[in-house]
Parts: sequence; C-alpha cells; structure tokens
Amino acid sequence: MTGKNNFWTKEQWIINERAAFELITVTGHLWYKKSVELVLFRQKILDVSVSGILKIHDYGENIIKNPVSVEETLEIAKEILKSDIRWARLDIGTLASQWRKEKDNYINLSDFLKDKLVDFLKEKKETKPKDVVLYGFGRIGRLLAREFIYQSGRSEQLRLKAIVTRGNSDKEISKRAALMRTDSVHGEFKGIIKEDLENKQLIINGIEVKMIASDSPDKIDYTQYGIDNALVIDNTGAWRDREGLSLHLKSKGVDKVLLTAPGKGDVPNIVYGVNNKEFDYDNEQIFSAASCTTNAIVPPLFVIEKKIGIQKGHIETIHSYTNDQNLLDNFHKKYRRGRSAPINMVITETGASKAAAKVIPTLDGKLTANAVRVPTPNGSLAILMLSLKKKQTVESLNKILENAAQKELIEEIEYSYSNELVSSDIVGIPRPAIVDSKATLVSADGLNATVYVWYDNEYGYSRQVTRLSKDIAKVRFRNYY
Repeated sequence: MTGKNNFWTKEQWIINERAAFELITVTGHLWYKKSVELVLFRQKILDVSVSGILKIHDYGENIIKNPVSVEETLEIAKEILKSDIRWARLDIGTLASQWRKEKDNYINLSDFLKDKLVDFLKEKKETKPKDVVLYGFGRIGRLLAREFIYQSGRSEQLRLKAIVTRGNSDKEISKRAALMRTDSVHGEFKGIIKEDLENKQLIINGIEVKMIASDSPDKIDYTQYGIDNALVIDNTGAWRDREGLSLHLKSKGVDKVLLTAPGKGDVPNIVYGVNNKEFDYDNEQIFSAASCTTNAIVPPLFVIEKKIGIQKGHIETIHSYTNDQNLLDNFHKKYRRGRSAPINMVITETGASKAAAKVIPTLDGKLTANAVRVPTPNGSLAILMLSLKKKQTVESLNKILENAAQKELIEEIEYSYSNELVSSDIVGIPRPAIVDSKATLVSADGLNATVYVWYDNEYGYSRQVTRLSKDIAKVRFRNYY
C-alpha cells in the first residue's frame, strides 16, 4: 500500500499483516466475551479483513494525519482484553495516538489505560437487551436486519425477534430470505440464513427471527412469540402521523415505535447526532428517524448555521430512483414519477427543507428544496447553495466541516479529501453525509457558498436508524473517541 508521503516495504507489509490478523482475533474476543467493540479512527474493524485493517491504518497516517502503527493498536487491544472493561465502544486509534504523545507520563501502558478509561473501569453497567420487530421488509428493512444481526454479539443491545410482512407462506418466507442473502447493490449477506418453514421463522447466524403475517399494525399479539416491551421499527411509511403509528401500540408486547420516514404532525423527527438528546425517551413512545436526505443535509447545515450563520438557501438533491417509481412508463399518482426510472432524470418534490427546519428551528422559512431522481440504484448527492452571514473562503468553510467530521459529528459526517469521488464510491459508507471538500465553492465576496454532500441513501440512513434505535432502547454502550 502506498500513501502520499510514506511507503511500506514488502517486509513491513508482512509484519503488518501478521499484526492485523492478531488484532482481528483480539477484537473478536473482546466483542463476543466482554461486549467491548473496538473501532479504529471511528471505523468498524469487527468482521473486517486483514487488508481492510491495514487500509484504515493507512487512512490514519496519510489522510487524517494521525499515524499509528498496527503493532501499536494491537498492543492497546491486547491490554484492553486483560482489563475488566465491559460494555463499551473504544477507539484504539485515538488511544494509540494519545499513548504515543503521553507515554513518558506513565509507568507503562496498563497505567495509561487505567487513567484514560477510569470511568469504564469504575462503572461496568450492563445493558438490558431490547426486543426489536421490523414491520416491513423492503430496502431499509433488510439492511436493518443485516445490521442488527452483524451487531448482535452476545445479544446485549438490539435483539431482532420478528419481521412482519403481509404474508408468511412458505414461498414468501423463502423469497424474503433470498432477498436478504443477496442484494444487487450491497452484495451478499455475510452470514448464514436458514428457512425454518415449519415454525415460520428464519434462523440468521443462529438467531431465531419469527416471520409474522399481518395486514394491520394493531392485530398482532407479539407476546405469543416470546416478544415483550419491543421497539417496532415501521419501514412501510404507510402510517406517518401519531394516530396511525399509535396502532402499533395497541398490539400486545409493544413499547416504542420508530418510523423510518419523515413523521407528520407532532411526531418527533430526529437526526441522530444533532437533536437526539432533546427528547424524553422515557415518556414519548413514537419517533421518526426522518428521511435519508434529511439525515444527509442536516449535519452539515447544523455546523454551518452554528459556526457561520445561514441567511437563506436552496437544496437540490440528485437522488437515486426508488421503488415508488415505475420501471417502464405507466400510470403514477404523482407528476413525472410515472416515467421510466432507469432511463430518465425526473424532477420531483422533496420535503427535505421543511424536515431540516424541524430539526434546526432557526432555519425555518429560509430554505427551499427540490429533487431530481436519476438512473442509479443507490448513492445520492445533495447540493447546498447557501447565503452566509459571515464571509468565508473555500479553505475556512472546509475547515469548519472537517473539524466537525473529526469531533462532534464524527459519526454523521465523512469528510472526503479525494479529487476522484463519484457516486459508486460512497455505497457502503456508514455515515449519512459525505462532504466532498474538493467540490466546495465560495463566491468572490465570500457570502455565497455551495457544498456538495454525498450519501448512501440506503446504508448510510440505515446506520443512522440503528444509532437512534439504541438511544430509544437505552442500550447504547459508552464510548471513548
């Protein structure tokens, strides 16, 4: 692997491969034995390949200028494995970087970690797992199922218990399993799915997931399936106001409801990382994770409004086609969407500006928005054209966004340094907003700016839903970033 300024020799590559292989083993032991999730520069390393581990180290060294070696991160991981830490999410890249700078202040690595992670050692609070039901099993439902299974570990956070669809005949269950196994955009599921048709369930990586048939949210007794106090995630979008979503609460065994679409009326619309701490998760039962576009535009808008101020603006989303469009020209109740999605660019409306203002009230009435659906199956782009309150340069505006991506909005904003970024590159990125720094524009007077924000409108959004679900269920591990 070659970085911008540094090169690994063949001999060093082999040494690093061995260390990465051992790091993968230690990471697995921590996750499955102690429910400690290790990340590296905020990137997932559980179930990542050796070359993937090395690539993240190269990213730290040559892109974000935070060089640490594989041997250093392995040493940190092995020391954490010896400790009594449990139920935590720890960034070993951050810890290794701090150890490099501060090691002279400590007797040894063990003392350093005891100091940095003292709160994790003092309070080993066990989380109580939350039963989860996916109501609807389309594009988002299947990605959420994958993610919940991947993150299940010892089943101490979100515990997928059931999937509700309109039918659960043997043929339908088998077809649902097939769609989850292989996805045309996101590839194969990294696991094993077995159909237990006799018991109307899927067994996914050893986890029994009931397949329930229902035509209405209020007709199910989940307790008869061993499900209680559950979080129901509604992926259908059929009910978006409080009255409709409250139907779920009439079914036995349901505690909370999360909609994966913009909520209407007084339903709280939440963009994780921005306004998720403003709500009472104990007393409120119904929530919305807003839309994929809202989750893409709100984090950078929030930063710019907070640090600079926005006078007004327009948002144009270049969005992949979706299932509500037609494959070939046919009747559609909305204008233009009836025309063939794979061969047309289609202008259509979006509620992104109003949704953004719900999350950032100071932007109310300042934004307009529209959308163009384009012939790609996934991977979208939001163009933020903004009039600013304070003069900026490309460099100063980008620095504000870069700092946010490395600090307070580290899980929400990915800051791209690449000159070559295109839509297929952002498929699979877990953050909902990818700022294309090389495309940023600022007018000569410094008061008008255009920011390009890419987003995986399926996976990036699903990861936001997962983060919010953990907050609602109160199963989020404490983290050290």
